[in-house]
Amino acid sequence: MSLKKKLGLGVASAALGLALVGGGTYAYFNDTEVTNNTFAAGTLDLSVDPTTIIEVDNIKPGDWMNRSFELINDGSLDISKVLLDTDYTVTDADGNNVEDFGDHIRVNFFWNADKTTLGPVSPDQIVFFTTLSELKDMSPDTVANNVFVPWIEERGGLEAGDSDTLYVQFEFVDNGEDQNEFQGDSLELTWKFTGEQTAGESK
Repeated sequence: MSLKKKLGLGVASAALGLALVGGGTYAYFNDTEVTNNTFAAGTLDLSVDPTTIIEVDNIKPGDWMNRSFELINDGSLDISKVLLDTDYTVTDADGNNVEDFGDHIRVNFFWNADKTTLGPVSPDQIVFFTTLSELKDMSPDTVANNVFVPWIEERGGLEAGDSDTLYVQFEFVDNGEDQNEFQGDSLELTWKFTGEQTAGESK
């Protein structure tokens, strides 16, 4: 057999092999389906009404001020825990303070109005009390465990679309001693509330 015929036969054999391989690729049945999936995250939206809980002038030792405010869950997710951060600044009118004005302002947290019918004015309804200076130094978790657990967590948290009315009393404690250094002073209090989600669950 001539070289030309051998080359021609080799090329033909190779072409046949490729055709068989190619044909084998499309010899299996197949079917394709496409799924469209969505992950949409919920929202946490905690608000406080009113945003100014207390604004009072001309207080003196022995005065107390009862105030109420609402914690509102405007989000789509339930809130399991509310954390509270406290900060304040004191303006010393005469520049003669040797003590912290925040040591003399006591905060009395009352039971949640949604859980009591007696009215938030009786001392036996105080769930927790502390001074502003102590509250400022507390961790948010400590405040939550002492204040908001009795308010919120007993009923499983603050559900989406729900609100809680809370009562608090501020007291300028009369300690029976000379407190003249605080005359004319002012204290600016900032409370920052943070809502935390509930635990993850099967969806």
